[in-house]
Amino acid sequence: MTHDTTTTTPELSALLSDLVSVTHRLTRIAAQATGETTSPATWRTLSVLSSFGPMRLGELAKQSRVSQPTMTKIVANLNEVEWIRRIAVVDDARGWQIALAPKGIKALAEWRDRLGEALTPMFDDLDTTEIDIISRAVDLLHECTELRSGAAGAASEGSAARAA
Repeated sequence: MTHDTTTTTPELSALLSDLVSVTHRLTRIAAQATGETTSPATWRTLSVLSSFGPMRLGELAKQSRVSQPTMTKIVANLNEVEWIRRIAVVDDARGWQIALAPKGIKALAEWRDRLGEALTPMFDDLDTTEIDIISRAVDLLHECTELRSGAAGAASEGSAARAA
């Protein structure tokens, strides 16, 4: 990844702030358009598991930005619909990790498809150049966040191993 130094840190900071704001708005618009009633915390939890893999409940709560008691309820509901599975931790008789189950993988993929379909009419009038710009931006965001989340995931695994 190359860095152009023509954008100052305050300009980049403002741009990234706007990006977060507009993506939250876009997510809300899409969720409303789909008529989805499943809580955003549920989808966020499935997305975290999809990105980071199996993890203990406390770490999952932290990554999903909810309290541990709230995550306990979310996991119970996800377990009831068979979207997650519990995996025993080999070296801790009381420990469990939460992982996506095949039904959860399918539900998450279908939800993401519904979001995209719901938003398509808003972007139907874009030309190929504009679509290419969005595509490049998405690729760049994936690259930047994977680099950061990979480092964060490795740090989390290290702290989990030390805590075990």
